[in-house]
Amino acid sequence: MKKLISFGGIVVLFVVLLLLGPGNYKAKNTIRIGASNIPHAQILRHIEPELRKKGIKLDIVTFQDYVLPNRALAGKQLDANYFQTPAFLDQWNKEYDGHLVNVGAVHLEPIGIYSKKYKKLSDLKNGAHILVSSNAPDYGRILQLFQQNGLITVKKGVDITQANFSDIASNPKHLVFQTGYEPKIMPLIYNNGEGDAVAINSNYAVQGGLQPDKQAIALQKPEKNSPYFNIVAVRNGDQNRKDIKELVKILQSKSTQEWIKKHYKGSVLPAKNY
Repeated sequence: MKKLISFGGIVVLFVVLLLLGPGNYKAKNTIRIGASNIPHAQILRHIEPELRKKGIKLDIVTFQDYVLPNRALAGKQLDANYFQTPAFLDQWNKEYDGHLVNVGAVHLEPIGIYSKKYKKLSDLKNGAHILVSSNAPDYGRILQLFQQNGLITVKKGVDITQANFSDIASNPKHLVFQTGYEPKIMPLIYNNGEGDAVAINSNYAVQGGLQPDKQAIALQKPEKNSPYFNIVAVRNGDQNRKDIKELVKILQSKSTQEWIKKHYKGSVLPAKNY
């Protein structure tokens, strides 16, 4: 994976961490948690009343990218974060020699393929260009989606969570996967009609005003123990904190999981089926 942070990113990181305050963040009966605004922060706000009944307060810090929440957590400006998949967390830990751990899956933001030109994935013409973001941990599930629809095959023995487009074994339609776009601008790229199809993670699709269950020409489905569920992460050693356990318990509860399913109408899917 390319380095996740540039010089400019370092400057932004410094400013954000300065605003968050010094390391070793502690507040009595409070969990400071970093989250993407949609849907993560929304889900956290939904469970705040239930946590308050348990004597636990949430201090929700929203982020607009995939780099800063792990940096802030590792730097002890946060107690936890909720924005990423296990695949992304594993890759981040490897790249930065990190020690963050997954404490529980909450939901799936399905990858969707969108097109202004085609109504079905199978309709893509020879040489069609599929525009993909720079978020490498998403590549495996994009490949899996195309493979499930019979358009490509992936080399045998390849771990799909680590797969890249160079791992394509057969590609009869000679589809071109064009990467390198910032994840949050993918809905704009789609709305501008660029490429033949655009791969968009549902959190950015929803933020961009799209309806994945209605507009995507192909949409990822949840699978048991999927490496693509969105999880709560903490520093190693904090996974046994009572307040963290209570947070995860409520997020995974039947009432919360059913609320996710009903509220997001298929654009965000619960990790647990009751």
